Amino acid sequence: MKKNLLKLVALVAFVVVLASCAKVPQVEIDAAKAAIEAAKAGSADRYVPETFNAANDSLNAALAETETQNAKFVLFRNYDHVKALVVSATETANKAAVETVAKKEEVKKEVEASLAEIATVIAANKELLKKAPRGKDAKAALEQINQEIAVVETAASEVTASLAAGEDFLTLRDKINPAKEKANAIKAELEEVVAKKKK
Repeated sequence: MKKNLLKLVALVAFVVVLASCAKVPQVEIDAAKAAIEAAKAGSADRYVPETFNAANDSLNAALAETETQNAKFVLFRNYDHVKALVVSATETANKAAVETVAKKEEVKKEVEASLAEIATVIAANKELLKKAPRGKDAKAALEQINQEIAVVETAASEVTASLAAGEDFLTLRDKINPAKEKANAIKAELEEVVAKKKK
């Protein structure tokens, strides 16, 4: 009787030990979720989507694996793979946050370079306008070009103000690129007109 009782106690103790070892790593899962949310708050999903999505994928895989393990009988549950996935998710989310800072700086420099280029091209366009033909037929075309230059200048001024205010750099890049293309297109058009005049 004592032997049977000891065996039962030993078995219960064994089951308790196993059950306690196979617990959902909720603290690690919560840490991964927090790291991903922090990265998203810093716009990692927009600036470094590949790294951010990799972190999300790891977390989603961890959650799916957690469900798989939870469905098993308590003695057969093993959350080691879940732990590895959430550690990977946390590390990748933290990496995304760091990469976002670098990417923001890179895009900011792109915007600044575009603004500098536009300023140079606008100055060149105004010089070319002085050399353009002045006949009756050319008057309307020159007025149109002047208006287009003014539109580019306005866009550049708005982006400069937004940049100083610390607005989203990706949005500013999307706004300044068409203005830069327009300024260069005007320059090409004026150069062609001036070249024809010289001939």
